[in-house]
Amino acid sequence: QAKYLAQIILVGAQVVGRAFMRALRQEFAASRAAADARGRSERPQSAAASRTIGISLQEAQQILNVSSLNPQEIQKNYDHLFKVNDKSVGGSFYLQSKVVRAKERLDEELRIQAKGDKEQERKAET
Repeated sequence: QAKYLAQIILVGAQVVGRAFMRALRQEFAASRAAADARGRSERPQSAAASRTIGISLQEAQQILNVSSLNPQEIQKNYDHLFKVNDKSVGGSFYLQSKVVRAKERLDEELRIQAKGDKEQERKAET
């Protein structure tokens, strides 16, 4: 009887293991598809910046509460949120670091746009 019980446990473990691996593969494929779709929606340079900094343009805009890439508005909101989340006034270092990353991402996007504008001006001149 112990032999049969051991076989049942072994077969059950194999079935559960296979189901877990299948679910893991499906989740990985879905995650990759979502990342690819997100990458296609952004310009290649912008998508590269999102991967490098680790935060998407949309997420950065949400964190800093800006709807457009207006440098003055970005700086104003950044200064306020950075100050409010300062650890010395009881803020959160984690939130403060998110604010810094969001500002870096938006600054990078502004740099990419400025570079694209310069390239378009050169093309228009020729």
